[in-house]
Amino acid sequence: MKNISRRGLLKTGAAAGVLAATGMPAVAMPKKGGTLRLGLAGANSSDSWDSRTHSDSYMIMCGHGAVFDTMTQVAANGELVGELAESWEATSDAKTWTFNLRKGVTFHNGKAFGADDVIESLNMHVAEGAKSAAKPIVSAITEMKKMGEHQVQMTLKAGNADFPFLLSDYHICIFPAGQVEEAIAQGIGTGMYKVESFDPGVRTLLSRVEGHYKDGKEGWFDQIEVIAINDSSARMNALMTGQVDAVNRVDFKTEPLMKANPMINIFEVTGNQHFTFPMLTNVAPYDNVKVRQALKHAVNRQEMVDKILLGHGAVANDIPIGPANQYFASDLPLNEYDPEKAKFLLKEAGMDGLSVDLSASDAAFPGAVDAAQLYQASAKAAGINLNVVQEPADGYWSNVWLKKPWCACYWSGRATEDWMFSTAYEMGVPWNDSHWENARFQELLLTARAELDTEKRRGQYHEMQAIMSTEGGTVIPMYANYVDAHSTKLTNSGTIGNVFQMDSSRLMERWWFS
Repeated sequence: MKNISRRGLLKTGAAAGVLAATGMPAVAMPKKGGTLRLGLAGANSSDSWDSRTHSDSYMIMCGHGAVFDTMTQVAANGELVGELAESWEATSDAKTWTFNLRKGVTFHNGKAFGADDVIESLNMHVAEGAKSAAKPIVSAITEMKKMGEHQVQMTLKAGNADFPFLLSDYHICIFPAGQVEEAIAQGIGTGMYKVESFDPGVRTLLSRVEGHYKDGKEGWFDQIEVIAINDSSARMNALMTGQVDAVNRVDFKTEPLMKANPMINIFEVTGNQHFTFPMLTNVAPYDNVKVRQALKHAVNRQEMVDKILLGHGAVANDIPIGPANQYFASDLPLNEYDPEKAKFLLKEAGMDGLSVDLSASDAAFPGAVDAAQLYQASAKAAGINLNVVQEPADGYWSNVWLKKPWCACYWSGRATEDWMFSTAYEMGVPWNDSHWENARFQELLLTARAELDTEKRRGQYHEMQAIMSTEGGTVIPMYANYVDAHSTKLTNSGTIGNVFQMDSSRLMERWWFS
């Protein structure tokens, strides 16, 4: 039995038999007490405790990072560890997985946790009419068997060496069986913190659960107040004036002021976060691959990194796989800024020029409107007129993303290549935000998913990235570091997770007051 890292899981392979994780990440000399006040971007008036719908930082942190638990979690050091699953093992083809569940766990309403809760919670994602970004993960399961009160066996359509990682997805929170509607309405999970009050898009108040199974390992604050502050300037000011103890998504324009404040620390980690401009490839003119390629050569990527990220990131090549992934294809030819090539590609598409709308809001990512305007300026030299449409921040993810033909977006990236591709680029999945389809890409996706040979997998993922960079429907100009900030009153174990922002969205559980 051991903890396993992303690389370790793939090197070992399911054929090794038992792939297990027990215990929680160790922390150094933490202290209990106090009320943590967080000022977070990413809140919406439509927010709810239905984790299937969570799409931005506020509810991701309040959900799987506080009120609810998932089956597994990626620890701060990148290892996969058990949460509600204590251990797991697979058959040699990585097709059948058996999970041993943690005993002695209760939901916030007193109901005991067991196998029925896992099965019903996963079935929520494939229920008729369900709109869940985790549907691709759960729909791959052909059968779930209750082997005992604390053991569940899952059989997949095809082998998947990454399957335990997928069950750490923040959408796949575990709800109490037979009480799901009540749990969604009230926020009833098995997490370290229970809901005292919840005003969607405004404020959430949480309190620590006494006698929790994580006691002494995680969850050090007595209470947590999570305040929605979508406006970047207001959020930074709230930290600088001591109204909150930590904020996400540091505004790079005010970073020098924050660095000059001796009571504030900025914490930055490099992960797979990427800022994007997805276009609906089933809508003209984006259904023409030459138009998509022209738009990729009409953006000055380095200028965006310099002026939008202020150096806190790197140029990206229209692929969602980042430097922290094992199979990142760093050697692909870069889609460089080349206005003449963009003009040539438009002519091949039968166009003398192009005029299109680009929807943007800083709700998409900090500086998204400025980034769209930079894009607008660089595209002019290619004979492309981008009309930047500034959209309201509130409701951006429900009214603009997946609906407007071309818009700004961001992705945190995922711990494995298959997880990222199957979430946002597999044919027919809910969050395929470009509706892009490519037969060879889909064939490789299924093949690589079940492949246990590391070098074969590397070749398959390399080809997938090459196809997407050349033909895909998403312009991905830059990787963005996670840059957050906190009061010096807060501290942590010294290792900060890089799967998502704010210590992989687990700051509420992992940090404490010094």
